[in-house]
Amino acid sequence: MEKIPMTQAGFAALEDELKMLKSVERPAIIRAIAEARELGDLSENAEYHSAREKQSFIEGRIKELESIISLAEVIDTTRLSGAIKFGATVTLVDEDTEEEKTYKIVGEVEADLERGMLNIKSPLARALIGKEEGDSVEVNTPGGQRSYEVLSIRFV
Repeated sequence: MEKIPMTQAGFAALEDELKMLKSVERPAIIRAIAEARELGDLSENAEYHSAREKQSFIEGRIKELESIISLAEVIDTTRLSGAIKFGATVTLVDEDTEEEKTYKIVGEVEADLERGMLNIKSPLARALIGKEEGDSVEVNTPGGQRSYEVLSIRFV
């Protein structure tokens, strides 16, 4: 199977979520199911069915996290430098609007645009790979063609 690249912070977040699901959420839902069973007829017991549904979700997420963690390739971004690559924190300026944006290029699992975490497989990230400070890049986005200039590259 193909390795899943991720930063140390992304890997730690997945491990924390897995630990919380196993040590807090799973025992709580088991207690909720036991309490719902004590209420009697399970066929019309909404609390029981809700708890079973939540248990199914939790168990599925645990399996998903275990799989991702087993395939994780943690990349130490503090040891990298030079042109843009996985793990780079890049500040760009939109050449049309003069708006500055900062993104960290990360793996699919930890991508979150609202937090500035850009998926390595996104059109913008693919266009940025290999670029240096001062370079311009043209990107086809769902909103049309955009031009950006690379202002800075950091590896943190």
